[in-house]
Amino acid sequence: MNNAPEMSIPIRPNGSAAALAPPTRELLKDRAYDELKLRILRNDYPPGSFLAERQLADQLGMSKTPVKAALERLELEGFIAVSPQQGIVVRDLAVAEIADQYEIRSALESYTLRTIAGRLSPEQTERVRDNLAAQEAILGQANIALGVALDAEFHTLFAEALGNQEILRVMKQLREKMQRVITRVFQLNPGRIDTSYVEHAAIAEAVIHGDGADAVRLIEAHLERGRQLILSPRNR
Repeated sequence: MNNAPEMSIPIRPNGSAAALAPPTRELLKDRAYDELKLRILRNDYPPGSFLAERQLADQLGMSKTPVKAALERLELEGFIAVSPQQGIVVRDLAVAEIADQYEIRSALESYTLRTIAGRLSPEQTERVRDNLAAQEAILGQANIALGVALDAEFHTLFAEALGNQEILRVMKQLREKMQRVITRVFQLNPGRIDTSYVEHAAIAEAVIHGDGADAVRLIEAHLERGRQLILSPRNR
């Protein structure tokens, strides 16, 4: 006797089996956007790379329509530039853009830490300490990919604890735009992963123990060190 569960198949009103619905246009647009942005962030398409809609559509296994919509969205977010003369080019951040984004980060993160200092729940505190433990575990290994991911998570955890969805959205957008640049800095300065951990640990302790003023001082110094490294001619 076969006791395996039966598969549920949609049935039309006339009793015939209905075909599974194909992905909607919106789902395909979102899938194309997510995949193309991931490839850009992963540096599969380095800054200066030229992209072609047809080639991307073939790679993703879909028509050009959702790919075109995804590229329009990526252009609005500053990941690519589209012009009749050059076509589609993966953008790199200009010096002025990097400086501007660090100013925004400093303002948002200073406000966030000042507001949540001494107010983290036990669960939120545990998540911060788990992140720090993971950072400590890779000290001296020059694990660039994991270092970048843990760094992003550390800064995001406090915004999540604040609970302001607009601040969280902006911070995530800034981080995505900066990710390739931060990765390049870590590649050229592997020791920065270790010094970042030391700075992160001090920031976290100030927040956990309710010293908002010290947390702000530390995050401003931390971001300024990162800004100077990124804007160094050696790292551009």
